[in-house]
Amino acid sequence: MAAAVRALNAKIRSNKYLDYFCSTHFWGPASNFGIPIAAVADMSKDPEIISGRMTAALSCYSAVFMRYALAVSPKNYLLFGCHFINCSSQLIQGYRYLQYWNFGGRDAALKAKEAAGAAQGKAADLAGAAKDAAQKTVGN
Repeated sequence: MAAAVRALNAKIRSNKYLDYFCSTHFWGPASNFGIPIAAVADMSKDPEIISGRMTAALSCYSAVFMRYALAVSPKNYLLFGCHFINCSSQLIQGYRYLQYWNFGGRDAALKAKEAAGAAQGKAADLAGAAKDAAQKTVGN
């Protein structure tokens, strides 16, 4: 059994593409890509739910590991790309957080919601008036 495993390992390691595919240089970044995917998916969500502390921590984490990905030998460009996307996404989320909580974005969002509510109420009133007018016209 051990000889079969050694033979399989030798077969995998003899092909440079399979060797890379079966290494931590591939599977580490591949499994880590969940973080940037989630960060990109969160771009369309309400900025009120963004955690400023977590965003800052993930930005620093990704910046450190971007440097690490280029410092190891051989350079791990897949890991660099993963953390570059994550760092960029977290910086954008950080901007959205600051805009919403510190630079008037929350007030603008509340005013927009109030205006939308008022417009919706006015539209409902007009629809009711149009319905009444239509019933009077049909009834006569």
